[in-house]
Amino acid sequence: MFYHFILPLSEHLGFLRLFQYITFRSAYAALTSLLMVLVFGNLVIRWLRLLKFGEEIRELGPESHRQKAGTPTMGGIIIIGAVLASIALWGNFSSPYLNVLIGATVFLAGLGFADDYIKSILRNKNGVPARVKLLVQVIVAFGVAVLIYYMPANRQEVTTLYVPFINRSVADMGLLWIAFAVVVIVATTNAVNLTDGLDGLATGSVMIVGVSLGIMSYLAGHSKIAMYLRIPYIPLAGELTVFLAALIGACMGFLWFNSNPATVFMGDTGSLALGGIIGIVAVMIKKEIFLFIVGGVFVAEALSVIIQVVSFRYRGKRVFKMAPIHHHFELSGWPEQKVVTRMWILGIILALLGLSSLKIL
Repeated sequence: MFYHFILPLSEHLGFLRLFQYITFRSAYAALTSLLMVLVFGNLVIRWLRLLKFGEEIRELGPESHRQKAGTPTMGGIIIIGAVLASIALWGNFSSPYLNVLIGATVFLAGLGFADDYIKSILRNKNGVPARVKLLVQVIVAFGVAVLIYYMPANRQEVTTLYVPFINRSVADMGLLWIAFAVVVIVATTNAVNLTDGLDGLATGSVMIVGVSLGIMSYLAGHSKIAMYLRIPYIPLAGELTVFLAALIGACMGFLWFNSNPATVFMGDTGSLALGGIIGIVAVMIKKEIFLFIVGGVFVAEALSVIIQVVSFRYRGKRVFKMAPIHHHFELSGWPEQKVVTRMWILGIILALLGLSSLKIL
């Protein structure tokens, strides 16, 4: 909003040219969303508590989690609300990538909201049926993939596949890329959802991945830098940096309330939307495999569930004491804060590994 109203005035007031810089708007998008969460966070938490949007804790989970029963959930509306309000102020809506990302975020947050509502208010612990939830995710992901595929600004790169440490495309997937993109988006959405099981774990992990993708979005959207680094140039994708900055600021503010002991959980309203955001951005800027590295914490969480289910079905035995893997560490004697901190450290290491792939070959 500021961008579209203020930039024309820069011809008369030179200092307003700052608004054309992605770095400037990203910084203020992050600060805006951070302040909004800190200012309105307690009000929303009290509202959620008043409406009895409380979390139900699984009986089979770690004993220490039972004291969390009744903690307000659906806190993701704080994050998503702050992000959308911030981007409304600082975003450049001439970028088709930004508009598609906003739309997908709203749809996935709505799906998560419905799931949280059914669980908390209607007292149906199953929430939205798993098949329906997966179907909606696939529909959203397919819609996003098709829109990206037909964006004229990205026709040369859209179906190519890039692998970190190899600064050239390794394959052109053609129409199969759409199916590949759907898998990446849906898998990331559910992986973040599975990670949201300990105070601050998903929030902090999303921040780490968000920083990594934010850097890559800026580089990919700058023609000269992209050419120098030999990464795909994606016109107008740099605007995704502003969105991710707003997301990072909102998550940072949410961590104020979500750190142990949490006074609010993000719920599916937050985790589905956040997972969708990082998956969609990775697809947009051709960093699908890069995401597999920097989002290694999410990959480990999802794989632990898959391994556990397959092992129990075909061998009748469990590999982990409990899945996702963060519960395995808890049941092995690690305090919750230590599990979260160590997984954050792992996430930072993986992010640095992914970013080190720039300008290798």
